[in-house]
Amino acid sequence: MSADIDLQLGKRLRRRRRLLGLTQSDVAGRVGIRFQQIQKYECGGNRISAARLWQFIQVLDKPPTYFYDGLPPSETVGVAAASRSRSVAGRPMASEGASAGQIDACINNY
Repeated sequence: MSADIDLQLGKRLRRRRRLLGLTQSDVAGRVGIRFQQIQKYECGGNRISAARLWQFIQVLDKPPTYFYDGLPPSETVGVAAASRSRSVAGRPMASEGASAGQIDACINNY
C-alpha cells in the first residue's frame, strides 16, 4: 500500500509541475534540493516526507488533497488508521485508549 501512495504522490507532483510549465530543476530549486531528487519522487522511488510535501504544496499552489485524489478509499482509510495508531510525543492516540478530546488537546499543544 505505501508504495502505491508513493507512486500516486509522485504522479500528481509530475502532473502539476508539467501543467505549470515547470522543469524538475525549477521545482527542485524552489524547495532547495537537486533535480535528481524530483525524478526519484516522481517515479515513486523515494518517499515524500510531510515537510517536503508541504513545500510542494506551496510551490505548486495546490491543497494537500490534490496529491491524494484518485487513491482508492480503502488506501486512504488505511493511512488514517495507521496515523491514529501511533503516539505523538509518547502520548497515546485513539487506538491506544485516548479520547477524541485528548487527541485534540495533544495536537493543539504542538
